[in-house]
Amino acid sequence: MRLIKQNFERDGSGLVILLPEEAEDMWYAYNLIRPRDLLRASALRRVVTESATGSTSSTRVHTTLTVRVESHDFDPQSSQLHVSGRIAEETKFTKVGQYHTLDLELQRNFTLIKDGEEAWDSVARGIIKEACDPVRSAHVWAVVMQEGLANIAVLTGARTVLRQRVEASIPRKRAARASDHDKGLEKFFQTTLDTLLRQIDLNESKPILLASPGFTASSFQKFIIDTATRTGNKALIAQKANLVVVHSSSGHLHSLNEILQTPEVTARLQNTQYAREGKLMDEFMTLLRKDDGRAWYGPNEVEKAVEKGAVGRGGGVLLISNALFRAQDVAIRRRWVRLVDQVRDVEGGEVRTLSSEHESGKRLEGLGGIAAILTFPLDDLDEEDEESEVPNGNTNGIPV
Repeated sequence: MRLIKQNFERDGSGLVILLPEEAEDMWYAYNLIRPRDLLRASALRRVVTESATGSTSSTRVHTTLTVRVESHDFDPQSSQLHVSGRIAEETKFTKVGQYHTLDLELQRNFTLIKDGEEAWDSVARGIIKEACDPVRSAHVWAVVMQEGLANIAVLTGARTVLRQRVEASIPRKRAARASDHDKGLEKFFQTTLDTLLRQIDLNESKPILLASPGFTASSFQKFIIDTATRTGNKALIAQKANLVVVHSSSGHLHSLNEILQTPEVTARLQNTQYAREGKLMDEFMTLLRKDDGRAWYGPNEVEKAVEKGAVGRGGGVLLISNALFRAQDVAIRRRWVRLVDQVRDVEGGEVRTLSSEHESGKRLEGLGGIAAILTFPLDDLDEEDEESEVPNGNTNGIPV
């Protein structure tokens, strides 16, 4: 993402002009745009004209429209972003109040205006900073497989995207007909490799994780190298050093979570965003199992821990899902923004906003979307909530 212009007022309102340059930028735009924002972008509008005789004709015209955002939809597979709302500025072809859906496009500027008080809060500005960072985490490819199944995915700085699934029927290995199994496996490997090559750019040097139970991944690695040597594919041969074989419990995509924790992968990805986030989630889960009062999750419990100063300097970490900042209710969003500001700016703790499209973010969403590692243990943060929900021990919650 390229930042063309930004202008923030003291009251927190203002505008930015951004140029999305790659598909990943649409994900950042999706997290940045919120209901009631003003979005200005190029549009294709159908215009109906009526002649003097009363006949009508319909044409499509290219124009620039400004809409007051009501909803937006992001397709993670195609990285397409559609933003719907009412037109806020009259043009030659439209009137104020008419509905339109803007389709944001790569290599086309869009202007985002937030005119509410504190609209450009610390979280929104952080998204712009991360999106426009030229050294944002590089792509990593992963092939999670087992015999007859391969999931080809790409891990970016913010998302895990399944690009293609390969399925094939492989005859079972029997002593009398072992050749049928070998032929089926070779055909499966060839299909998987062809599919992978259609996805990746061989001129780039990115890690390619090959993961499976048993020896399927190592056999696939050997097949890739043998095929590259036999066909004289120098670009593919050059990728040999990028192939990382690791063990997984299955060939399904959810196994990526355990794959990213292996020493081989951690060493290769130690400087990437998702590796750091995965490590923090592992640390949190370890502390949670210890049950020593240093790991808490849930909105009320985490807020209480922050109020008590336990998520600050010396190891305090706030883990929060970016899905919470997409709340349509402004008051709810401000609740989380204030919490982030309190931990980072006042307490001096670390804040990690985890992507809901990454495995670590999905694990966090299973805990309510928010968790914290404390600098010192606290007990019974959830007791007050339980007492308020069940007064005097009455399980129906009816006062007695």
